[in-house]
Amino acid sequence: MTVTLATVITEFLSRPDLAKSTRRTYELALKPILMEYGSWAIEIIGKQTLIEYLKGLSDCNYITHRKYQAIVQSLFNFAVEEGYIQFNPIRGLKQRQPNPDKGEHKTDSVVRYLTSTQLNLLYKAVSSDLRMNAIVHLLHHSGCRISELLGLNIDDADLTKFKFQVIGKGNKQRCCYFSNVAASALSKYLKYERYNTVDALFTAQQPVTKVVSRISYRTVHEYWRQLISIYPELVGVRIHDLRHTFATERVGLMGIEELRALMGHENIQTTLRYQKVTSARAEEIARQALNSLI
Repeated sequence: MTVTLATVITEFLSRPDLAKSTRRTYELALKPILMEYGSWAIEIIGKQTLIEYLKGLSDCNYITHRKYQAIVQSLFNFAVEEGYIQFNPIRGLKQRQPNPDKGEHKTDSVVRYLTSTQLNLLYKAVSSDLRMNAIVHLLHHSGCRISELLGLNIDDADLTKFKFQVIGKGNKQRCCYFSNVAASALSKYLKYERYNTVDALFTAQQPVTKVVSRISYRTVHEYWRQLISIYPELVGVRIHDLRHTFATERVGLMGIEELRALMGHENIQTTLRYQKVTSARAEEIARQALNSLI
């Protein structure tokens, strides 16, 4: 039975977990490709066809273009999950860069951090995976580096005092502190998913040999990529951005030296970057303040 692109788009937009506003955004973004290729069988739409389609969106600025590409990529991820195609033809396709000749420029953000909306979506994405849920909570709530977190042993984490000690850059030790919410996420992982045959805090089992070892960054990154792939709003978000989010959220709530100590920065200038609140962050805070007054 031939399944057309139009059929897949209809099913993609009919998912019950889509918010109305998100569905409207998807409908607008997918209308051009539906008009052009809706009658085509999904399995004959290849990489080159999609590249040419995306190139044809010349009227879009680069931000809109990136959003449209992310949504198209999510559509084909959905097609893979439903078994209509074996792989996403544009998986890993680089996004369009801004064109200065058209007055396009990259964001003025000094550091890349997650917005409130992105954080909510991220926690939703990892909620079904206890290990990734714990990792995301600890990174966001402690500000540690992913390499520092994955290097921890079970005895390094103190669930009663909500802290752990890491060895950072320059072989320097420092304490990282986390919230009770992160402690709860960690406790669930420890109780239900962690393999206790090795000392590592975060463990993984090889699917073939069944050997248990410390989980690698590569494995965590693969799980991260899979879990966030269905959310266009999270396309391009990196694991390291959780560390930036931690610091950005705490600017103004503590002294710069205290923040420097928590982050493990050798140079104070590195910490001072977080004081340069971007226009996007300022707008988000302003809107939150206005909403609280209504």
